[in-house]
Amino acid sequence: MKKRKTILITGGAGFIGSHVVRLFVTKYPDYQIVNLDKLTYAGNLENLKDIEDRPNYTFVRGDIVDRPFLMELFEKYRFDGVIHLAAESHVDRSILNPLAFIETNIIGTVNLLDAARRTWGEQLDDKLFYHVSTDEVYGSLGETGYFTEETPYDPRSPYSASKAGSDHMVRAWHHTYGLPVVLSNCSNNYGPCQFPEKLIPLVINNIKHNKPLPIYGDGKYTRDWLWVVDHAEAIDLIFHKGKVGETYNIGGNNEWKNIDLVEKLCDIMDELLGRPAGSSRRLITFVKDRPGHDRRYAIDAGKIRRELGWQPTISAEEGLRLTAKWYLENEDWLNNVTSGAYQQYYESQYRERIAE
Repeated sequence: MKKRKTILITGGAGFIGSHVVRLFVTKYPDYQIVNLDKLTYAGNLENLKDIEDRPNYTFVRGDIVDRPFLMELFEKYRFDGVIHLAAESHVDRSILNPLAFIETNIIGTVNLLDAARRTWGEQLDDKLFYHVSTDEVYGSLGETGYFTEETPYDPRSPYSASKAGSDHMVRAWHHTYGLPVVLSNCSNNYGPCQFPEKLIPLVINNIKHNKPLPIYGDGKYTRDWLWVVDHAEAIDLIFHKGKVGETYNIGGNNEWKNIDLVEKLCDIMDELLGRPAGSSRRLITFVKDRPGHDRRYAIDAGKIRRELGWQPTISAEEGLRLTAKWYLENEDWLNNVTSGAYQQYYESQYRERIAE
């Protein structure tokens, strides 16, 4: 029988966070899950409408940068564990406003670590602080090789540098104060409920509306794509069975060049929309590259496979098709998140580059 726990999940209304919250709320009815989210542009409670009335689920709106608020929250709920996903996460936004990334990703993480340390004190049995990070902290790969847990950090953008900083802080709290921690670094996620500034939902939404598909540079930037539900399952395994103090890389074994991925999505969307084959490929528009663009990311997920038995379950084509179908079937969700502030951001980010 699993022990009753009260678990804080930060950023639980966001893309990855909402899938983690849903998994924990439904899989562990004896756990009390507290979802803390600031509800910025990327946080959306519609992501969790199906579980919002569950008795073991509580939503709290708040900002991890607000240290007194966090201390009160930890004192109230006496959390047994923290799964920390709250972060500013978009590279382009970090180039426009790096200070926001420093505040949320570094200062916010330190506030959480300190609240956990002060609340837990010496009573650390069955306590855990789980920090969810990114493969971007490792920098850029050439045409061969993979990121492992031993790869030296070499971040290239304000986003990845801020995540690298937060990773270092988590390890520092473990080594200096004895805080029980685990970390994971994952590759690019995709799937339902992702905010459409990211490549896959952006392409799906633009194809639907016959808008240009902006592709940076020569389109040959390569990423390892991970189905978000597989990521949530990996987080569950690491939280319950991971070794304290360890890091686990999570990857999809699913490398795609951006241009190949977009062309595959074009073909899937043409089929789903009943358009002539090749119609959507004509929307592809190469735009001016962004600064510091890493050429290739690829994850070696051998450690989590060997030690915890995890591996991805969804093939690339199946995952892309499921994702495209979800966005087409959830038009209201997409319309709600692509209004207002998002439109202003999209115009400022891409209009000038497309014009060039």
